[in-house]
Amino acid sequence: MIYREEEKDLFSVSDDYYLAHCISADFGMGKGIVVEFNKRYDMKHLLQKKYPGYAAQYINCNSGGDCILEGRVLNLITKEKYFHKPTLATMTTALQKMKEICEQEGIRKIAMPTIGAGLDRLKWADVSARIKNVFEDTNIEILVCRLK
Repeated sequence: MIYREEEKDLFSVSDDYYLAHCISADFGMGKGIVVEFNKRYDMKHLLQKKYPGYAAQYINCNSGGDCILEGRVLNLITKEKYFHKPTLATMTTALQKMKEICEQEGIRKIAMPTIGAGLDRLKWADVSARIKNVFEDTNIEILVCRLK
């Protein structure tokens, strides 16, 4: 794994990067960086159309975390409802699912914001440690784009 953090606009990375961000299972997507994902990729509409009833399935899932690939966007699902807060356990499970998708799809480059550390209020040091732990045995490059 190659891991680095840079002050950079996430949406300015080259097209060979897949973009990762966190969402809720209800596809609420009304605040934070997901608003920009919706503007650029119509992500909320695409997910609601492609995965109707997903929130109910998520509730019945014991793992508490998931990841959905849509286009070049990796949607890390870390909580049930938009107003909930994720835990490190749900974040870790979502990261593990993202790793599985990357391995299956041959994805080698991921760019992401400081996931979970904004509105979701997880400590970035804890989340970045989980990212490094989950991806340590891969050839995947992870670029974390920090706001300037």
